Amino acid sequence: MPQFIATRRVQFSETDMAGIVHFSNFYRWMEETEHEYYRSLGLSIMEANDDGTYLGWPRVSASCTFERPLTYDDEFEVRLDVERIGVKSINYVMEFWQEQRLAYGRLKTACCICGAHARIESIVIPDRYLAVIKESDELPLKGGQGGVA
Repeated sequence: MPQFIATRRVQFSETDMAGIVHFSNFYRWMEETEHEYYRSLGLSIMEANDDGTYLGWPRVSASCTFERPLTYDDEFEVRLDVERIGVKSINYVMEFWQEQRLAYGRLKTACCICGAHARIESIVIPDRYLAVIKESDELPLKGGQGGVA
């Protein structure tokens, strides 16, 4: 699978009293990058069905290891790689880069149908998602400028 890259800039509100990025933002940036990846493929992470249910991708697990700090106004890249496509789940590896790696993380999402009464059931990943994700294997992917002025 090709690497998807989103460029970001640290906003003041994302920093702590020490002037460095608060760790929780890395998790948000991983999710935002995943959303940009899906949009770049013409897909959505939340899709309404005619029967009132919707297809979604809740998190099964998330982790992040921090190696170097980011500070206000730093520009950086979030690099998404599809690590594994299972029958009902997708695993991603995310890396945060400037001139060197700053942090890395993992996300595992499950394809689910969410019912009208908050019932969630995992399902086999639909063929239309698999086809587009696997087809993107041949294309270099570049994301947007999230947070870049």
